[in-house]
Amino acid sequence: MARTSVTIKDVAREARVSVATVSRALNGHENVAESVRQQVLATADRLRYQPHAAARSLSSRRTQTIGVVLPDLYGEFFSELIRGIDQVARARRQHLLVSSYHGLPEEQGEALRAMRGRVDGLLVLSPYTDQPGFLVDNLPSSLPVVLINTDVQEAAYPALTIDNYSAAVAMVEHLVQAGHRRVAFIGGPEGNFDARERLRGYRDALTRFAPEATPQEFAGDFSETAGYEAGKRIAQAADRPQAVFAANDMMALGCLYAFNEAGVRVPQDIALAGFDDIPLARFVHPTLTTMRVSIAELGGQAMSRLLDTIDSDGERVAPSATLVPELIIRASSVGESHHAKS
Repeated sequence: MARTSVTIKDVAREARVSVATVSRALNGHENVAESVRQQVLATADRLRYQPHAAARSLSSRRTQTIGVVLPDLYGEFFSELIRGIDQVARARRQHLLVSSYHGLPEEQGEALRAMRGRVDGLLVLSPYTDQPGFLVDNLPSSLPVVLINTDVQEAAYPALTIDNYSAAVAMVEHLVQAGHRRVAFIGGPEGNFDARERLRGYRDALTRFAPEATPQEFAGDFSETAGYEAGKRIAQAADRPQAVFAANDMMALGCLYAFNEAGVRVPQDIALAGFDDIPLARFVHPTLTTMRVSIAELGGQAMSRLLDTIDSDGERVAPSATLVPELIIRASSVGESHHAKS
């Protein structure tokens, strides 16, 4: 005999609340007391209640799905970012539709347009938003959007960004104060907002803290391979720098591997630092000095801001905000006996 399907009314009766309260609790709305929400969720789980997605979408005009458009999915930065986004999405019973592109604005435009009608809102990390009209041309004006770590040119879209410039200045200041006057820099991809701001911070800080030093800049693309290739060139250079600041941790780790191959000791021969504080940074030898960005928190905050905007029907749009990274001093820049933070 077929088992009778459990309905939302069954959940409401068992939890001793109204059908409307069950609906709000299951959809992640804020105007439900946490104790009531937990009671409803526990009852729904016990009864094995499964909301009918199509019916719920028709009644609320929502898909319960959030689109996430990123430049790539490879590497610890993006896995941590998605982890933070997904944690909030799961807590608020939302699904994710994730798309990536590979460096071409046309491909990202296609990814954005493909989200139309499928999602209730979008999280976007893009190097192309400084192009006038890029978002407006590719997105419906009514679709809530939060930009992640993106150069904000169109004020209609709130953004959650990282203070890359000040963080890069702080890193160069640390390396100079540690006694390293000749500081080289391994940059990120051309046109990338993070890479551009970190390079600008490096140049300005070197002028401020070591005006007699000549900048040494090496091309990179945020990958371990780029860091490894730059590290080989640095190890073989006649005018080898005293310290290397890589624009992200992945390149710093590739550079470290190249130094190890060449017999260049870190930090005795060359100090080394990165940016992001990916989990692996504290488990290499020597441990990596870096700028700590809580990557998962960045994703989680962006998702929370977007869902709050959606739940308020656009009446409460979260303002743009900037996260300030923290300097984490480890053995790769000052040696095992001197590093102060882990």
